[in-house]
Amino acid sequence: MTFDVEPSDVTPAKILIVDDELELERLIKQRLRKKIIAKEIELIFVHNGKEALDKLKSGHQIDMVLTDINMPEMDGLTLLNKLREIDETLKAVVISAYGDMKNIRTAMNCGAFDFITKPINFEDLAITINKTLKDVKEVRETMKQLQQAQLQLLQQEKMAVLGQLVAGVAHEMNNPLTCIAGYTELSSEGVRNLINHIRLYQEQFTEPGLEIEQHAKNIKLDYFLERLPRMLSVMTESTSRLVHISNSLRTFSRGDIDSQVSTNIHEGIDSTLMILQHRLKGNNTRPEIQVIKDYGEIPLVKCYLGQLNQVFMNILANAIDACEDLNESRSLADITEQPNTITIQTQLSENHQSVVIKIKDNGTGMTEDVESRIFDQLFTTKPVGQGTGLGLSISRQIVEETHGGSLTCYSVLGEGTEFAISIPIA
Repeated sequence: MTFDVEPSDVTPAKILIVDDELELERLIKQRLRKKIIAKEIELIFVHNGKEALDKLKSGHQIDMVLTDINMPEMDGLTLLNKLREIDETLKAVVISAYGDMKNIRTAMNCGAFDFITKPINFEDLAITINKTLKDVKEVRETMKQLQQAQLQLLQQEKMAVLGQLVAGVAHEMNNPLTCIAGYTELSSEGVRNLINHIRLYQEQFTEPGLEIEQHAKNIKLDYFLERLPRMLSVMTESTSRLVHISNSLRTFSRGDIDSQVSTNIHEGIDSTLMILQHRLKGNNTRPEIQVIKDYGEIPLVKCYLGQLNQVFMNILANAIDACEDLNESRSLADITEQPNTITIQTQLSENHQSVVIKIKDNGTGMTEDVESRIFDQLFTTKPVGQGTGLGLSISRQIVEETHGGSLTCYSVLGEGTEFAISIPIA
């Protein structure tokens, strides 16, 4: 007897056997012991349909069900009708006496994948198990591909909507900002001339009269003559900052959907940090989260920068969350002494064929179990309503499938987490 179970599989195929004959359980274990020892399959035995449902509902990942038809409490036909409600990909094979073709026919109509007859031919059982597990694997792979396609469409739609929204905001900001920046520059020059002119009057006419002196006092002329240049300087700086924010918004929402373009990765990271600036700032419970940039000499990278910015956004937002989670168990004094930091390092790979971006935080870190699952679709450690479990799954898809790169994670519980993004230069 042989089974087509790939040796690279991390876990054995789990087969739930539902039969009330204890002697059959002993015999199956004996005949399949080599495959059990080799961890190619794992057999789980229950004695009726009710026990089988309890086992399935308890969260066990079952690959196939092998069930008798005639059993106490809940028979195999009733069980078949309930299996589809639990897992659409689950395949069931029924066992029945050779002459009980009516029940076998009913079982096939109820969704059974195949059947074997008693007394069991174990060579036939091996072939049937092979065929069933192969079909389960193909179905699950198809469903996974469908989910990934749906995820990709969702991501593209999300990015398109976000890009249009952000680009629209940036465009609406640009027109008034252009006017403000232009007139602020003109006003600064004009105010300087007026101040000089007034100073000249004051020097030439040292006794302007009581009414003018009183008016100057009422409007705090000397105070404003001294403060106006600084006020205009702050307005100019603030306007420049708004222009920088507007440019960052446009960089972040790059609409490079149809083709890759050579871009500066640092600009994408900086634009993302600008978007997240409000979360990095200090508040009444903690100081500012320090962002340490260790940018290396890297070339332009041919990529979809708008999509990569979404990856940076997901990872940086998670890093901020990890720092805030850690702070829940620390006092303000502790946080001040050991501040939250996020380090961003960029460099060329050893073979100079890729750019590597490492984003490291000193937050809560993760357990090995959580670290092994963070890229799984719909997996999240956040409370209901605060996380979808799609961010890192989409990020890996963008990096690995869209760009042919790699996205890896290394974490130590209580110390922090580092993500490494590798993107081919061309």
